[in-house]
Amino acid sequence: METSPAGEEPTSWDDLYSINLMPSELFLKFRKEIQGLRVGVNLEFYNAPRNDFQTKLVFKPLSPDRRWKFVYEPIHQDVRILSKKIPVTKFLNLQVGVGHNFQLNAIGWKWKLTTCLGGDGVSRIRNKTTLGLCPGVDFRFGWRADYILPEITGYSYLIAA
Repeated sequence: METSPAGEEPTSWDDLYSINLMPSELFLKFRKEIQGLRVGVNLEFYNAPRNDFQTKLVFKPLSPDRRWKFVYEPIHQDVRILSKKIPVTKFLNLQVGVGHNFQLNAIGWKWKLTTCLGGDGVSRIRNKTTLGLCPGVDFRFGWRADYILPEITGYSYLIAA
């Protein structure tokens, strides 16, 4: 174990690591199936990295091989068509889309690589859980666990005989 700047050694293993578990998002989703489409209204509340609120209207085809979804955000006046998440590896997904922002009068495309194993230079595990409250209404909450593991160092010597 490495000593602290004051020359003291940690008193226990609990002093060597840190885990911070926090809720990161709460979604309330209302869905209705209309003529081969799933129409949804999402109320999204974000806790981290900053407090935020978004409303989204989402349209998806009902077919099991759906490859796209249409998203409209009335607060930001943003319209997007997004692809289904495409698995690249077991823990890595790719999503691409095109969109238009009416406030900025701008058209653009975006792509996103996502994983549940962290990002932003932070050791993090992210997960989402969905509870069906009643037919057509889902409650989803996301959580994240930021963790810092101890630095483990050591020496090895080769002794020549």
